Amino acid sequence: MNLSFFDQFTSPCLLGIPLVLLSTLFPALLLPSPDNRWITNRLSTLQSWCINLITKQLLTPLNTSGHKWALIFTSLMILLLSINLLGLLPYTFTPTTQLSMNMALAFPLWLATLLTGLRNQPSASLAHLLPEGTPTPLIPALILIETTSLLIRPLALGVRLTANLTAGHLLIQLISTASTALLSIMPVISILTTAILLLLTILEVAVAMIQAYVFVLLLSLYLQENI
Repeated sequence: MNLSFFDQFTSPCLLGIPLVLLSTLFPALLLPSPDNRWITNRLSTLQSWCINLITKQLLTPLNTSGHKWALIFTSLMILLLSINLLGLLPYTFTPTTQLSMNMALAFPLWLATLLTGLRNQPSASLAHLLPEGTPTPLIPALILIETTSLLIRPLALGVRLTANLTAGHLLIQLISTASTALLSIMPVISILTTAILLLLTILEVAVAMIQAYVFVLLLSLYLQENI
């Protein structure tokens, strides 16, 4: 019974072919397709407003040279937001619960921000490894600590997103299983458990949105350090 709780995190397959790529790209089909007119209907208006709001929030801490990353950050935000929210629906698979996918998103983008800083301002980027005014005996230890904290950033990005979504999905499944099992034994307790499940589902919707925003926001802050 304990192993069945983790079946929802298993990648679906069809004829032995993993469907992770299909489940990742499917949310894009739900977005309205562009038209010759700027605003076609209410859904397009809402989509344009959300994209404008997301872009403004992500680019606020960046200077003008970082605005060229707007398309990457906005696209990543919409992708993560769509996958996280659709993964809360019953009988769906959430690719962002896989650490491999999150690391595949976090590591290249973090490396791109780091290489951007080393190319444009190498002295300032390397200066982050050693705080100003450090005593001479502490210089090797601080360089080692700062280098470790720098290299662990993509791992922290991927693990944070994976852990939060995985924990939420497990809690929802545990409480829903308990509610179903208690229905015939203690109906009142089952109803209370169902109410808790509804509140938890609302919380998980908020977590799915917040985690997508935090993932992209941290990448934008890493970029700001290097430009």
